Amino acid sequence: MKRSLVIFGAGDIAQLAHYYFSTDSEYEVSAFTVDSEFIDQNEFCGLPVVPFEEVLNSYPPDKYDFFIALSYSKLNSIRKEKYLQVKSLGYDVASYISSRATILNEGDIGENCFILEDNTVQPFVVINNNVFLWSGNHIGHHSVIKDHAFIASHVVVSGGVEIGEQCFIGVNATLRDHIAIGDKCVIGANVLMLSDAEPSGVYIGKATERSRIPSEKLRNI
Repeated sequence: MKRSLVIFGAGDIAQLAHYYFSTDSEYEVSAFTVDSEFIDQNEFCGLPVVPFEEVLNSYPPDKYDFFIALSYSKLNSIRKEKYLQVKSLGYDVASYISSRATILNEGDIGENCFILEDNTVQPFVVINNNVFLWSGNHIGHHSVIKDHAFIASHVVVSGGVEIGEQCFIGVNATLRDHIAIGDKCVIGANVLMLSDAEPSGVYIGKATERSRIPSEKLRNI
């Protein structure tokens, strides 16, 4: 028998969470919830949307688990805040781990994690609470990802890397082995990190500039 789940959120990530939990987990989504000031519809994905302030009345923690489906907005601080609020209400918090991911760390994964398809998590990796791994990442052996981090797609984390709390790692970033990324760092798309990053650091690569030659004049395409 599937366990009943309430999802916090009513946007794109909540819709994705509903899809993944509904098609590839032991959970059945029962409802969505957001703060009352942000409710603009009574249904989402065909299920009720209830004010978070009232969720205990209709969906008590002895019968329902929770998942917080929020993005990396404000350096993951909003997702962190809601995760801690849900825990304080006494709910068990679910994680989604895709059946199409390769998980070799004996399940050393915390609560409210969202690990999508084609991730490779090597042996002896530790993934703490409220960590989102979008699709297609490599997390190298003996690495540690601390609470409330968000790792976008196709990131390479080499062996023995430590990623601090509330970090954001962008698409196609590469982190060499045995470096430490301090708390609240932003590592942009396609960035190569070869040494430690101090807390609150921002590392952004240059975007590719447009060529002066228009596409119509390229001879080999």
